Amino acid sequence: MTRTETPFSKSKDEMQALMQVALGEAPADLVVRDADLVNVYTGEIQKRMSVAVKGRWIARVSAEVRDLIGSETRVIDARGRTLAPGLIDGHTHLAWIYTAAEFTPFAAAAGATTVITETMESYPVGGLAAVVDFLESFKDQPIRILATAPAMASISSTARGIDPGELSTLLAREEILGLGESYWQAVLQKPDSFLPAFAATHRAGKCLEGHTAGASEKKLAAYLSTGVTSCHEPIDADQVLARLRLGMHVMAREGSIRRDLEAISRIRNSGADLRRLILASDGASPQDLLQGRYMDFVVRKAVACGFTPIQAIQMASLNVAEHFRLDGVMGGIAPGRLADMVLLPEAAEFTPRTVICNGRLIFEEGRLLAPPRRHVFAPQSLNTIKLARRLTPSDFVIASKTAAARARVRVVKMVTDLVTAEHHLDLPVSNGELQADPGSGLCKVAAVDRTHTPGKLFTGLIQGFGLARGAIACSAAWDTSDIIILGTRDDDMAHAANRVAELQGGAVVCAGGRILAELALPVFGIASDRPVAELAERLADLKHTLASLGVTFPDPLLSLIALTGAAIPYLRICEEGLVNLKDGRRMGLFVTT
Repeated sequence: MTRTETPFSKSKDEMQALMQVALGEAPADLVVRDADLVNVYTGEIQKRMSVAVKGRWIARVSAEVRDLIGSETRVIDARGRTLAPGLIDGHTHLAWIYTAAEFTPFAAAAGATTVITETMESYPVGGLAAVVDFLESFKDQPIRILATAPAMASISSTARGIDPGELSTLLAREEILGLGESYWQAVLQKPDSFLPAFAATHRAGKCLEGHTAGASEKKLAAYLSTGVTSCHEPIDADQVLARLRLGMHVMAREGSIRRDLEAISRIRNSGADLRRLILASDGASPQDLLQGRYMDFVVRKAVACGFTPIQAIQMASLNVAEHFRLDGVMGGIAPGRLADMVLLPEAAEFTPRTVICNGRLIFEEGRLLAPPRRHVFAPQSLNTIKLARRLTPSDFVIASKTAAARARVRVVKMVTDLVTAEHHLDLPVSNGELQADPGSGLCKVAAVDRTHTPGKLFTGLIQGFGLARGAIACSAAWDTSDIIILGTRDDDMAHAANRVAELQGGAVVCAGGRILAELALPVFGIASDRPVAELAERLADLKHTLASLGVTFPDPLLSLIALTGAAIPYLRICEEGLVNLKDGRRMGLFVTT
């Protein structure tokens, strides 16, 4: 896609050229001939079919296209191999860890010709300018990258919501397909913060992406009554079926955060129509990309879980396009659709041999043919840590509010590596302060704003994270502009946070005043433009280092940054204090009777 082209609109000249090719009055630019075509519209495999392409678009699909082959026509002889539509990842997060330029080669090799990403991570740290810079990094890549506007369902009042004018600007962009995921609890608790954005999205004729984890029947109905039409959170077949019955498009996650496909696959036995079931990654880690665990892997796993090959391909192509109201331009191989196609050994073995995106060969037999474009991010996108001064150990002191020898406090208790609960403890007060107690699993946890009110900080207590000594800090919070810091000593917490600021974003582990591991994330304080292999190595080093300090969670960095998120129950932390997601109440550290 060039900068003069829109993602999926045809010009008058393009339409005229397509008609001429279809009629046999002009030669095609590209022909794929003699393929077994996966027809996702009818659910059949058509034998010995050919596809003629003009520019970015498919002009004709038929058994015979010899009349369209001219002297300049590029011909790919499929020799009876299978031709399927390019895959579409309907929900991911490309602002996390790596940039588009580093990601797209892996996506192309996986047969993913379209990727739809959230933008929520960039907005809190840079507003509209950051989101636009993020969107610009998608241009002129081997694959097509589309996005949703940030809904900004944040536990932080300074990060919650999006400016109406800025939202209108984003919704007017063709590559913005709708409003990104909004957490049902936040919408029901604070409708005045979200319903105006929902209404603006409806007026723009675009989609509302949902997040319904844990929603009961009545609350789910209330949430869906706003016009939300999708959810990627169901974790089993029953949850999927319940949402399909309510008219939702449901995304089965098989990615680095959750691997739910196997449990969801039992829906095959329900007899339900699966045309609203979608395969999505919800994000792929550098490690998973290196191991080939992206969309081609997901399709193969769906087949291994009992879905037919055609069903699996539909769930990663046409079903996604239909949800986003794009099935007239992508999602299948038919005239007038974008020429996004993958040549495979056979339908049941989704291993891309040749990948075509926008009518251009981008991948063939293990080789990337279209190099990614390295985007030069704006200076403001690379300087998002705005702390006015270095943090000191005293910033993390928790002073008792009374002269009593003990104080009753609410603690963030880790129930799983991601789920938390509110827990109350009676703790001793020493010299007027509350202390961490690593021996009992009690650490301090703090959030400091790096953007809106730089330096504003709240320190609480957390139990069950496993850290026995040292500290970890990270600027890649999901829904806030905070640096999140967890540690056993105030001096290590300050040291880790200050190093994050020096890096202009990243993750840092330290102990005894010494940096043990770090990962620089200077793009929005969330991502890096370093190669995926290098990022994977850095992440593995962080994990290994934290394991040596007592943390045994499978992804400790994810567990840390999730503490600021408004999506996962129940007790979260931001620079303003603790928040109970059950009712949205903000609470202090001390329990008063």
